[in-house]
Amino acid sequence: MTQDQHKHGRGVRGPLVSLGDLAWDVLAKPDTILMAGGDTTGRLELSGGGSAANLAVWASRAGYPTAFVGKIGRDRFGELATAELEAEGVEGHLVLSGEHRTGVILALIDQRGQRAMLTGQGADWELLPGELPREVLVGAGHLHLTAWSLFRDPPRAAALEAARIAKAGGATLSLDPGSFQMIGQMGRESFLEIVDAIPFDVIFPNEDEAHAMSGCTDPDRALDWLRGRYPHALVVLKLDEEGALLEGPAQPRTRVAATRDRLIDATGAGDSFGGAFLAEWLRHGDAVSAARLAVQVGGWVVARFGARPPADAELQARLAAFRPGVGA
Repeated sequence: MTQDQHKHGRGVRGPLVSLGDLAWDVLAKPDTILMAGGDTTGRLELSGGGSAANLAVWASRAGYPTAFVGKIGRDRFGELATAELEAEGVEGHLVLSGEHRTGVILALIDQRGQRAMLTGQGADWELLPGELPREVLVGAGHLHLTAWSLFRDPPRAAALEAARIAKAGGATLSLDPGSFQMIGQMGRESFLEIVDAIPFDVIFPNEDEAHAMSGCTDPDRALDWLRGRYPHALVVLKLDEEGALLEGPAQPRTRVAATRDRLIDATGAGDSFGGAFLAEWLRHGDAVSAARLAVQVGGWVVARFGARPPADAELQARLAAFRPGVGA
């Protein structure tokens, strides 16, 4: 094992801990265009969601010990979302709020499978530093944050404190920039000022988020900018049907091709990619192998409806190709 692999191969340490949003997803795919005052049919599905929670589920499905830290309401949606996490083997460390309801996310999916999200600000936006399970963060092998925990305060102070605690305990750290639209609403410079203060080891922007952060529309130039701004970090640029582009301090620039799966619903594609990537990378530090597994899992997800479709034999085969016994 190389020195870099020893640094990042975290199997002997604690679990991957994902902190942030656990919500209840309402997925809607109309059969025709929605018209003001009109009615139409379509497909609807309800399930647990939230970017940070989704990533935790996918890391667990890929066979890595995983925990989740967040805040939910004392309501039925919170109970259902928690039960789904537990069923996926994710260890939950949840703060229950009697003042705020569990968040609800509406995902509208168009005929091409692309989604637009409307996020209700629920209890997950109210996590406070004093509510953090410090022993869990101290014992983490890796901490994952999404920018949904950074766009306002709270929960920003809690996310930054969690990063400080986990880093001090020796954990590695990853960040998903979350939403190009929210970056724009917050203001690019304000967002970058917050991100600059987070000592992340891996960042997972998609093409739109990389553009919002760098101002560059070309992926290679956006990657140049991100590597210049964060020279210490591995940048994993998610490019949908173009696969992924990655580069880091010890990782030459590499492009990993996407699968040929047919897009039905893009909801949760980035979260599944991130969860699978971290599960593989944390085992041995090989970023290219991790990206290859991530595009396989992401491709499987977009060919189905929802962020966490039930596992089937095809998913099990894709996981087992990288990690014998996982998904079996």
